[in-house]
Amino acid sequence: MSLKINKKLFQDRKRTNILSSPEQKFISYLVPKIPDWLSSDGLTAIGFVGSGIVLASFLLGEYVAHAWLLLGILGFFIQWFGDSLDGRIAYYRNKSRKWYGFALDIVMDWVGTVTIGLGYVFYAPGDFKYSGFALVALYGWAMIISQLRYRITDKYTIDAGLLGPTEIRVVICAILLIEVLFYGSINYLVIAICVALFFINWFDTKKLLILGDLKDKEEKLLKEKDEGR
Repeated sequence: MSLKINKKLFQDRKRTNILSSPEQKFISYLVPKIPDWLSSDGLTAIGFVGSGIVLASFLLGEYVAHAWLLLGILGFFIQWFGDSLDGRIAYYRNKSRKWYGFALDIVMDWVGTVTIGLGYVFYAPGDFKYSGFALVALYGWAMIISQLRYRITDKYTIDAGLLGPTEIRVVICAILLIEVLFYGSINYLVIAICVALFFINWFDTKKLLILGDLKDKEEKLLKEKDEGR
């Protein structure tokens, strides 16, 4: 039964991230247990609440005690819960709205990313605040790549190779824990993430341009065949 649920829930997208297998099994376990009164839009709202909790953890970490950053780990789990289950619950209940859900998901992902990035900007000292802006910009670049890839290939994927949103959340949660243990380390770790994201986005952009070039050639050949008939 769980295997049938798993296939049904994830037939619309290809996942390549490291945690895809256990993540999909966990989602397949959770989906049937979601109460009927909780809609997919409600789960989207829960995901945004999680982003707000991460923002609050940075504010509390800055103005109360930096141990409050651990609250951000809970926030990321709540964000994952809402963001991962909103579309899946719609598929499970046969109430999916492809383009509505797609548009809402992209907008809320961006709003959530900005919310979390703003939290880090409040927390970071001095010029380290710029790395918070860079992280948001780089994540936005990655989002644009995923949408363009979908437009060119008609196949939707949210992963960059072995890394996806879930892995990014896990990494940031680990960074929050390290920051609590070693105060000030987050500033350098965020810069490291920015550097890694830059190169990932750079290589993904090159692959995207190659796909775009191939698509242009295919369409040109089809057009020439149509004109030759």
